[in-house]
Amino acid sequence: MQKPTYKELLDAGCHFGHLRKKWNPKMTPYIFMEHKGIHIIDLNRTAECLERAALAMKTLAKSGKKIMFVATKKQARDIVQKAAESVGMPFVTERWLGGMMTNFMTIRKSVKKMQGIERMLGDTTLTSITKKERLTLSREHNKMVKHFGGIEQLNRLPSAVFIVDIHHEHLALAEARKLGVKTFGMVDTNSDPTLVDFPIPSNDDASKAIFFVTNYLVEAIREGIEERKAVKSEEKEGADA
Repeated sequence: MQKPTYKELLDAGCHFGHLRKKWNPKMTPYIFMEHKGIHIIDLNRTAECLERAALAMKTLAKSGKKIMFVATKKQARDIVQKAAESVGMPFVTERWLGGMMTNFMTIRKSVKKMQGIERMLGDTTLTSITKKERLTLSREHNKMVKHFGGIEQLNRLPSAVFIVDIHHEHLALAEARKLGVKTFGMVDTNSDPTLVDFPIPSNDDASKAIFFVTNYLVEAIREGIEERKAVKSEEKEGADA
């Protein structure tokens, strides 16, 4: 895994913070300067933090742990969903429903209901439901997929969450902290970095910055998964020998 370079972070616009008046003083160690009333993030710190977060994610993936990706902002949704899907990780990109982690058993019931409706709709031999009922079920299913599709395969709480914009996703962050779930987050100059285990100081509004950071972390996860596979196949060969 190559280190993120200063130029890559600069090209992605990771250095643009918020207006000074929206500043959180706890971000001071990560701020390079102020320019025309806007805080500029120190990209050397961003590179360090991003590398540290990537190594931790790689370790989690190597031990078979799940990392949930959370990003409900419009400019982040598609980027984060695609990235999470590419490594088989759960994601929430529609809306964070209260209790998604703290009330996980109830959420699992909703997922099971969604899967039940899916089976019903897929059963062509089922003639007992009318066209109108089928349409209603179909609408309900589509709505549920939006909210729960990304966590359908999650049978237990994730080991960690990666959050784009901890200020915007404060509900998800609060639930993770309450449960002692490891937290990774893109933290802009208006946020409190001390609330996250692995803060990544970066512009969290620009899609280019979100894309770069998310995909850098996903590559680390992919490496962890590959290493896990390699270890397992070695063990299998050893057992068969």
